[in-house]
Amino acid sequence: MKRRKFISSLGWLTAGWALTPLAPAKAFVPLEKKIKGSVLAKGKGLKDVVVSDGYSVVTTDKSGKYEMELHPNATAIFVSTPAGYAFTHEKGLSRHYRLVKDINKRKGINFELEALTVDDTNHQFIIWADPQVKNEKDVNRMMAESVPDVQKFVQAANGALLHGITVGDIVWDNHALYPSYNAAVEKMGIPFFQCIGNHDMDYNKGGDEVSDDTFQQYYGPTWYSFNRGKVHYVVLDDVRYLGKDREYDGYISEEQLAWLQKDLSFVPNDHLVIVCVHIPVHNEVKNNEALYAVLKGRNVHIMSGHTHYHRNVIKHDIFEHNHGTVCGAWWTGPICGDGTPSGYGVYSVKGTELSWYYQSTGKEADHQVSLIVKDEDAASKKLQVNVWNYDPAWQVECWVDGAKHDALKQEKGFDLLAVDLYKGPQLPKPRGFAEPKKTDHLFHAMIPATAKQVKVVATDRFGKKYTAEYKA
Repeated sequence: MKRRKFISSLGWLTAGWALTPLAPAKAFVPLEKKIKGSVLAKGKGLKDVVVSDGYSVVTTDKSGKYEMELHPNATAIFVSTPAGYAFTHEKGLSRHYRLVKDINKRKGINFELEALTVDDTNHQFIIWADPQVKNEKDVNRMMAESVPDVQKFVQAANGALLHGITVGDIVWDNHALYPSYNAAVEKMGIPFFQCIGNHDMDYNKGGDEVSDDTFQQYYGPTWYSFNRGKVHYVVLDDVRYLGKDREYDGYISEEQLAWLQKDLSFVPNDHLVIVCVHIPVHNEVKNNEALYAVLKGRNVHIMSGHTHYHRNVIKHDIFEHNHGTVCGAWWTGPICGDGTPSGYGVYSVKGTELSWYYQSTGKEADHQVSLIVKDEDAASKKLQVNVWNYDPAWQVECWVDGAKHDALKQEKGFDLLAVDLYKGPQLPKPRGFAEPKKTDHLFHAMIPATAKQVKVVATDRFGKKYTAEYKA
């Protein structure tokens, strides 16, 4: 907030101006105010806990106390929950922060944490990308399909430590549906952290600096961090609003990069770092090299969404998981435009080791491969295999009528089912803009027209095998 804008705000306040629920999160706090407080557990101060306003990064002293100068653009004070402690949440929604507008400058800003009763070195998390509900019909499908699938997963985990992260586009421009998403989080029964997407922004209020106001009222700061076991989680805002309706680009602000460098200075170099963003970093964030430079030398996985397809990319020794979406092709069918089923990512942490799979909504965990056999001519059929979570460490093999078929080749093209469901301006209904998307996690082979049985076995980088079969 500019100083002249702040002085104007003070005038409103002294004139008896009433704050509305969606007032800017950083409103009405003196710029020069020094923030003080404590981080406690059962009333006892916790040492070396990281506290930040998104600009300054400090740690608590031996008594659990901290102090910092509040940055004029800060929207929240947040604690980077340390390993060994439960995530503070309200009906599942992370509440690790205090909005600046809610701060009483005459009192300390204290955070109360609760120690976990189990070791958090091993844990799991899920990544939801783009629930992107536009209307009540979309909400009903999310509640009837996506939420029960997560509930089933949580129940099967039998009390293991779990949390979720939604990597943006919680809604589709319709902020009145945030409470519907919140209800979904509550029903899933695990703590959830939120990342802002382009469809979560306020349009036509001004520039990028005011585009996050509504999101912040519901979910707090748009960049922050937390810890579990030997994993440091970072959430960033890589959507830069350009000040006109829906115009934006992928960009990570210099303020965030400076904050991240400070934040990581308190994280051991051998810890795993999980960076969560909305827009994929590897190809759509304009200053991605600046982020890679800050992360250099660390064990990093990036979690992104936005594209409505699934892709794994390794760049600068950083593994980026660009996720298929909860809503698939905008709630019009069972798959994304690349043939990836609607669903979410499931990740397991053992120390600093990470393993994962893609969970297709309504399917069992071993549903990782699809295949289609289509007549080509009188002598042959075309076999297409889609391995949506493929990366170069996978192996894909094929048998036709019991004999090994070594002609299976990787190709870049369109998933045949996606073409059937989404190709053309009249499909899918009612959102005809959803079109098939080219992908490189396809494999194809020509097989005899007389083939009666096809078996495909895909082995992931962790040695787990997944099978799909076709019978004529």
